[in-house]
Amino acid sequence: MSTYIPQKLGAKINAVLLLFFLFALSVILLTLYVARQLEGGAAAINDAGSERMRTYGLALRLHQVLDGTQSREVAAAEARNFIDEFETTLGRLEKGDPERPLFLPREARVQEQMRKLRDEWNRNIRPQAEKLLTSDDDGEGRALIAGFDAAVQRYVPEVNELVLMVEQSNARHTNLMFLFQNALVGFSLLGTLLLVYLFHSLVIRPVEVLRAGIERMAASDFDVRLPVASRDEFGELAAGFNRMADHLQNFYATLEERVVEKTRSVEEKNRELTLLYEITAYLAEPATLEAVCKGVLLRLCDLLDAPGGGVRLVNAVTREPELIVNHNLAGDFVRAETLLPAGAYLYGDAAVQSAPVMHDPMRLPAGVALLMSSKHDGYAAVAVIPIRSKNNVFGILSLFFRDARTLSTDELRLLEAVGQHLGVAIENQRLVVREKEMVVSEERNLLAQELHDSVAQSLAFLNIQAQMLQDSLRGGQLDAASVELERMREGIQESYDNVRELLVHFRIKVDDAEFEDAIHSALERFEGQTGIATEFRKTGDGTLPPATSTIQVLHIVQEALSNIRKHAEASRVSVELQGCENKVRLSVRDDGRGFDPGRVAEAGGSHVGIGIMRERAHRIGATLSVESRPGAGTCVTLSLSK
Repeated sequence: MSTYIPQKLGAKINAVLLLFFLFALSVILLTLYVARQLEGGAAAINDAGSERMRTYGLALRLHQVLDGTQSREVAAAEARNFIDEFETTLGRLEKGDPERPLFLPREARVQEQMRKLRDEWNRNIRPQAEKLLTSDDDGEGRALIAGFDAAVQRYVPEVNELVLMVEQSNARHTNLMFLFQNALVGFSLLGTLLLVYLFHSLVIRPVEVLRAGIERMAASDFDVRLPVASRDEFGELAAGFNRMADHLQNFYATLEERVVEKTRSVEEKNRELTLLYEITAYLAEPATLEAVCKGVLLRLCDLLDAPGGGVRLVNAVTREPELIVNHNLAGDFVRAETLLPAGAYLYGDAAVQSAPVMHDPMRLPAGVALLMSSKHDGYAAVAVIPIRSKNNVFGILSLFFRDARTLSTDELRLLEAVGQHLGVAIENQRLVVREKEMVVSEERNLLAQELHDSVAQSLAFLNIQAQMLQDSLRGGQLDAASVELERMREGIQESYDNVRELLVHFRIKVDDAEFEDAIHSALERFEGQTGIATEFRKTGDGTLPPATSTIQVLHIVQEALSNIRKHAEASRVSVELQGCENKVRLSVRDDGRGFDPGRVAEAGGSHVGIGIMRERAHRIGATLSVESRPGAGTCVTLSLSK
């Protein structure tokens, strides 16, 4: 019959500890059982010894009843108490008392001796004592007491014999308890040694073997292998260690090749990242479109060892890709490939896929004219990279290779990223050009409006005055002609002032001075031209947004001062700049004659250039408010977020 041995280390240790616990528990329970037997026997010895004393005490009381040395009633009562106590104790010895505890040993001779004592008590001792207590005849009493004394002499040795038997049983139990205790001590010592041995065999020794193997492995000894001596966790660890050693041995065998390969890969990644960084930094610098495309083309040719290449951009009018720049391409090749139809083979593939594509010129379909001349120039492969931003394709970048070439996935991703960066740069340049054109167009519109509102109206007035002057001269009205001539002179002077003011407006440059200096200069010029006192105040943080907004704010201030000069008839002008965390307020206030804003609104906003100021404010995201009433001056307030 084979014995089952657990294979898991935890099961082994638990089995050993369980056996140790069960044995120790058994010995402890036996020791407790023997101790209880000793305690019960000691109580039985005490009660059995007290029965001897009660026997003698009963005999003494019976003698006192007969001798009259004590009151007969008192002696008889005490004798009956002795009988009752003796009977109770005798019954307790027979039945035992678990609560004390008290019980006689369960030995046959002890139980037999107890029955003898019970029989003797019931047959002789108790009947004689009760007969003595009920007898009134002194002669009979003396005869009974003599027999009772003889019975007591026989009974007490039997009680002593019971006590001796119990003491002997307790002595055996005491020896047994000492034996169990010594066995427990011995088992503790042997069990401890056994546990130490088992733990050393099951845990410490395998750990030492594993540690030694790890140290050899750390010393680059990849030939080390651990013996698999068990099927527990340490056996699994040893097997795993051996598998790891096999893997490391194979890994280190090819480590040099891996290092070379990884080094080459890292170098290629660094080159690609460096190129991408250089192209990004290069595209951020101001340059012409041709220079940007040329710089990107040269860097890609250098990275991928391409002997030639070209950049084609879609013409905004014809929608056909035109060759903008090239590198090392023959003149015939350039002339043949300068203009391509929008649906050309390679260009169409790149535009549709929005990703770089590779082609072999020798395998192009018959009838495809695109890049056919590359066959005669000896190019064996062509890479076509779309230049795109978002969903817009602006053109293609072509790289030509003398030998058959296949681009890796990383190279394709790099070329795609470069194409996108170049597309973004081209789109940004076009947006900048459009923005400049829009700014010029808007400024021209504003200039036209201001010319219409100032110079054109003055010229129309002068035309009318000239006609009136001509009529006065024809009619010989010299006084009227003199008046008309004076009015014409005033109109010419006003037109001159308007032209100078416009020139001041459109010569404002943000780089020439800070905003506050520009305000001071405008007020000084205004005060010198008109003689009207001016004042500038600043509260809080009056920092304005970028230069474009600053120019428009200065134009609005100039327009407000121009309106004051023309219409306000003021004696004092104040400009106040108030700044807080996220907003700037600029107020231009005068103490002139004022006007009714309602009538100005009904007139279409053409009065005193308010429409021009509102348009400029709207352009920079600001709000313009005009507060005025006749005889109370005017306040123009511009509110602008930072």
